[in-house]
Amino acid sequence: MKKKYLLLFGLSCLFSQLHAQQYALFNTRTLFDAFENPAVKAFTLDSSGKYASNFLFPNLGLNAAGGGSAQDVLRKLAQEQVNDTRNLPIGTGAINKLYQQTNLYVLTFRIFNSYKYNQEIGFAWQIRSDAQVAYTNESLAIFDSYKRFQDVPYTDIFNDKGYAQSYHQFSVSIRENWDKRLAFGVKLSLLSGITYNSIRIDNSYIFADTFNDRLDLGLNGTYKGSFIQSDEINKNTFIPTFKNPGISISLGTTYTSKSGYFIMGNIKDLGFIRWSKSSHVAKFNQLKSIYELSTRSNSEINQEITDMARDIDQQKGFFAATNAKADFLVSRTFGFYKPSFIVSKNLFHPGGDVALVNTFKIDKFAASVTPLYNFNNFMMVGLQAMYQTPNFEFFLGTDNIGKTISLGKGINQSDASVGSGYVGGSFYLGMGIKFGRTVEHPQNLSTMPGVNGEKVYKGFFRSMYEFFRKW
Repeated sequence: MKKKYLLLFGLSCLFSQLHAQQYALFNTRTLFDAFENPAVKAFTLDSSGKYASNFLFPNLGLNAAGGGSAQDVLRKLAQEQVNDTRNLPIGTGAINKLYQQTNLYVLTFRIFNSYKYNQEIGFAWQIRSDAQVAYTNESLAIFDSYKRFQDVPYTDIFNDKGYAQSYHQFSVSIRENWDKRLAFGVKLSLLSGITYNSIRIDNSYIFADTFNDRLDLGLNGTYKGSFIQSDEINKNTFIPTFKNPGISISLGTTYTSKSGYFIMGNIKDLGFIRWSKSSHVAKFNQLKSIYELSTRSNSEINQEITDMARDIDQQKGFFAATNAKADFLVSRTFGFYKPSFIVSKNLFHPGGDVALVNTFKIDKFAASVTPLYNFNNFMMVGLQAMYQTPNFEFFLGTDNIGKTISLGKGINQSDASVGSGYVGGSFYLGMGIKFGRTVEHPQNLSTMPGVNGEKVYKGFFRSMYEFFRKW
């Protein structure tokens, strides 16, 4: 673990990778939509090819936001790479929020498997990361300079909590119709953990005693991580070896009413990762004194602070849950206009979103405008453009257009005065191609189930239902 332990734990999530879920892609029947929402169709009868893939073209989504009284410090750190906390209020333990999500589909392959019940089977390799951090102003200030804490004792001003987790996800999914209106889908995944960090500080104390040239720092809490020193991370860390194995499941259903309303519900990524015995757990319950402050550099003092975790480190395994979510969508099409109301809630961590996707489609082109409220008190407006045919799709968008533009402009100009309010950024794009012989409507098939020895297919979910009913 490097010198800026508490600071970089949260902030690296924001600035090394640019939480919404690309909601404008929900109910678009793209390849991305079908893998994210297990019951959704990806193929169009009598038009699409039998197979679909992204052919290693990344279906990529990056999203992050950070706000609170430290947002100007974050902006300067992001846009000028300078940690300047001189004007940051301290002494109150005010909480700032940061969250981040990355979802990269490296490779996807999907098959239209059965005309009966419109069964589709998919295979995917994803790389995902999630982070949520609640941190105080003082946690930023201490790594800028301890001198802001001189001669006044402070308690409970470093009471941070949060996590960051990244992993590979290898999945197989299946969806099919129950009848003409109802459909079900399931996605089963094998996970391979890449990195994990979590921290929870319950009690804290600091006193910089200039008279005795001494710094007293007390912490009570827990740190867990897949690494504790920077040299534990190398290129092999990012290769899926299943040293840190896990599993997850996603379940989904869709229903189309007679009046034309489309309803979708999902439980996504419900699972866990078992981080290996070479991982680290540090339980803080200590008071450390750092002497001769006047003879030490700020970086040396920071190293002394971060060594508090290394000094009490125990190598042991632990379990960590994935960031499971529950989604609900209702939509209806009115000619070229399709509104979609979406609610998404994290199951194990704070946060969620409410979004209204407004999609306007003319022929093969579609554009979406999505106002969104995040339960961490972030407001966003997203834009998306899409070109889609039965056998090809390409989309490009952002869940946070205003903040993304100002962040990009500020970074390009190395100017922290660009932008105001919370700091955020979002970007996503993707492509899908369908190929092979055209999937035919059952009325156009040259063979029929049950005729000339053709096998009658019951359907996956009907077979499972009959099995459990008998059992």
